[in-house]
Amino acid sequence: MTPQTIYALMIPLMAWIVWRRVRGFFGRQPIRRKRMMTRIGVLSLIGVLLALGGLHNLRLLEGLAGGVVAGAALGLLGLKLTRFERNADGADVYIPNAWIGGVLTVLLVGRLAWRLLVAVPQEQGPAIGNSPLTLAIFGLTVGYYVCYFAGLLVHHRRFERAQATAPVA
Repeated sequence: MTPQTIYALMIPLMAWIVWRRVRGFFGRQPIRRKRMMTRIGVLSLIGVLLALGGLHNLRLLEGLAGGVVAGAALGLLGLKLTRFERNADGADVYIPNAWIGGVLTVLLVGRLAWRLLVAVPQEQGPAIGNSPLTLAIFGLTVGYYVCYFAGLLVHHRRFERAQATAPVA
């Protein structure tokens, strides 16, 4: 498969993923426990694989680790800025802060686009993971979403317990 074919397949896929992610930044979002747990698992796996890939260069590993720590701190901030409500059906929903997720998406997509535009003309191939800055932004994204989704799950568990012990009117 030629690099042009790979890009022709990857660009629409990435655009669809970004569109779905951005759509989730606005309005009430239902808490889907299984989907959130799956995302935590997949993102954690991606983080571990990136860390294993960065073992040959300590600078890459430092960039990834710094990004994960900063992302986890940003995830805690995101949880503080998230509003929790019940919808008309009585289900627990959350309203995420659109700015944090939007900035993370712009950073990640912008960095990936820049790396692809710089690497391809030099005919090095898409060397996405060879930059500490790129891995720091990946780490920021992974740390944020793992921390954020885990926090949402913890909140939902507390919400369910509070509802179970609340007196019926």
